[in-house]
Amino acid sequence: MAERKTGKSAKQQQEDSSQIAYQGIRRMIYTKELVPGQKIAYRDLAEKLQLSPTPIIQALERLELLGFVCHEPNRGFFMSPFSIREIEEIYEMRELIEPSLLPTTIQNLKKDDLATLKAALEAHQSAEREVYLKERLFKNKEFHLTLASLSGKETQIRILENIFDILFLKYSGLPRTSLQATDQEHQEIFDAVSLRSMERAQTVLKNHVTNVKIQVLSSVRKMMEEQEKGQF
Repeated sequence: MAERKTGKSAKQQQEDSSQIAYQGIRRMIYTKELVPGQKIAYRDLAEKLQLSPTPIIQALERLELLGFVCHEPNRGFFMSPFSIREIEEIYEMRELIEPSLLPTTIQNLKKDDLATLKAALEAHQSAEREVYLKERLFKNKEFHLTLASLSGKETQIRILENIFDILFLKYSGLPRTSLQATDQEHQEIFDAVSLRSMERAQTVLKNHVTNVKIQVLSSVRKMMEEQEKGQF
């Protein structure tokens, strides 16, 4: 009956259910209903999302490929724990990829592109600083991805999107550099790009990413130290 109504095959319905499960679990990661290191009871997820276990498992396997979830034989699925090495690798990739896109961006920069980037800059600056912290983090992500998208290099842009996905969902609760420092550095990046000063833009952007990396790594180390102390 359902297939006649929707016109979808059983395979299409299964894919839809898997996507619903995937988005549902992502929301739970975002709202911290699922936290790093937590064991995932997939049957509880199935009940909560009103789905069968199969699409839940498919979604968890997809999230495993993206680094959010890990599977241990005979133990099941777990949320991937905080990892200093993962954070280091993520920011090392950002330090390499983001500045490398700037020559193409600046070479092909149009007036409309600059207006788009300015809108992303202003959206980040105008986001509430305390009440809507995650909104501000989202606008931060959008500024960087907008800048990257102007290069037109789709493969590297997709890599950055996946990187920011991990940072935004898994590590969004960690302190970053001061809001004032971030605003200033974003403004300096925009100014250098608008002046088509490639070397200046690359330097400011790389320094900005490095500054954030140092702050995030410091926060994770302190958090891990506190957790270890709490175990004794």
